Amino acid sequence: MEVVTTYEVREGIDFCGGKKIEMEVKSVKLKAIEATPETFGEYGQVVEASPDGDEFGPRDAQLDLSRGVPRFYIMHLEDRPLKFTNITHHASVTQCLGAIGGHVWYLGIAKASIVDEKGDNVVKYSCASGHYFVPPSVENVRVFKITGSKFLKLNRGTWHAGPLFRAESMDFYNLELSNTNVVDHTLHDFVKENGVEFLIDE
Repeated sequence: MEVVTTYEVREGIDFCGGKKIEMEVKSVKLKAIEATPETFGEYGQVVEASPDGDEFGPRDAQLDLSRGVPRFYIMHLEDRPLKFTNITHHASVTQCLGAIGGHVWYLGIAKASIVDEKGDNVVKYSCASGHYFVPPSVENVRVFKITGSKFLKLNRGTWHAGPLFRAESMDFYNLELSNTNVVDHTLHDFVKENGVEFLIDE
């Protein structure tokens, strides 16, 4: 992890107080890691092509879609440059993301931090799931590079930012639940909470 020493003063909005504030934002540059089953293992799975006729096994996506109606769709994204300030997780479902056409893309990642009860530095999500979690730390954020015909399965609760890419637009297939983005979308704002933005070093 490389910390860029330049600081930028930005005008932000304090949504609780309804007023504009100025804040110093520190840029943190992260070297992208090639996503493989070994490098990505603590966050989920990298699923690659297998021969037709293979039986289900541990190399297939191990899914948890039991808490709602599955939704499998093509997601069109535009203007997603290689930087991020927010990261999110879904507490009720695993998620699968893959680029149509096998183009290169990137995903910011931090390990799932859902906990069972209150404690030090524990936050309760206020929406439907009402789960508890520990906010992700700056030091634990990583960036993965995904190339070729493969997709990522994110473990339930894995923090993620993206997909991000250099092209003007890309299409991704996305498997989650029908209401994931309505009732199960926990967000952490690194600018507001940590004074940090992340830049991706390819």
